[in-house]
Amino acid sequence: MAHEHKLAIFRGALKFKSNVSKIWGVLIFLTIVTAIEVILGIYKPYVLTHSYILGMKALNWIFIILTLVKAYYIAWDFMHLRDEKSSLRRAAVWTPLFLISYLIFILLFEADYIYNVLGEGFVKWNF
Repeated sequence: MAHEHKLAIFRGALKFKSNVSKIWGVLIFLTIVTAIEVILGIYKPYVLTHSYILGMKALNWIFIILTLVKAYYIAWDFMHLRDEKSSLRRAAVWTPLFLISYLIFILLFEADYIYNVLGEGFVKWNF
């Protein structure tokens, strides 16, 4: 729908990239981000595995952020969010981003609480 509106107004003024160049661009971007994740997962730099940010290793935060970047880019390109109105884009992006952030917050604090109770409390590790 958004394509028809843009084409009707700017019929001769827009220059579209070919689908082949778009697909190559997406492939290259996703390959680079995935290669970074794989390299970090294989080498596990000491600096990133022994520094903690908000109770979690910095390497884990990098994996979460890169995964969210890939998910956003896939939605942006394959679900054609770039061609939609900004309000729909915000609703489609900010809602899951908020919910994922909230889920990470809950998981980190609950896991830290359980770890502290089992490590320092009266309950012992028996499983």
